[in-house]
Amino acid sequence: MKNTVFKKFSGLLLLVIVCFSCASDLDFNQVNDVKLEPVFVSNLASFEIPAKDFVTGGVEQNVIYAVPTVDIFNDAFFRNNLVKAALDFEINNTINRAYTLEITFLDANDSPLHTINFSIPAHTGTENLVSTTETFENNQLNILKRTTKMAFLLRMASGPALTENSLGSIKLRSGVTAYFIIE
Repeated sequence: MKNTVFKKFSGLLLLVIVCFSCASDLDFNQVNDVKLEPVFVSNLASFEIPAKDFVTGGVEQNVIYAVPTVDIFNDAFFRNNLVKAALDFEINNTINRAYTLEITFLDANDSPLHTINFSIPAHTGTENLVSTTETFENNQLNILKRTTKMAFLLRMASGPALTENSLGSIKLRSGVTAYFIIE
């Protein structure tokens, strides 16, 4: 008997609490005020060229040229929401020759849009890292949005002769940090 009275009283108390609880109107229009600012980090390009690749048939090759396709910037999401991009480049030279690296951003017609130049000193026995960051925002951001290829031109400076048995390599690593605003 005590159990049924307790159950009835508990049920009545719960009903009273539910009936007199507070509630507010929900404003579903707040979703229109949402502003997302994600940051995306990705690898961009990388390569490693051994010293022996600068020698073909016993003759030094002063220039190595590569043009990979870069389609990351052509995506509609990037074109519509990208507000800033930082491209990081790191080059490690373990060959005892100096080099220059020219990176050219090309459009769909292979016309140059922007160029970045690096001087890479010869390896002297210690770590030989060259790094830089190129930031694109405002009007410069259109350069990236039009880029479809990146041309890498590596020129060897004068110095000790290389052979097919020469040691060392040039390594490039690069990445992009992209900043978006989505409203």
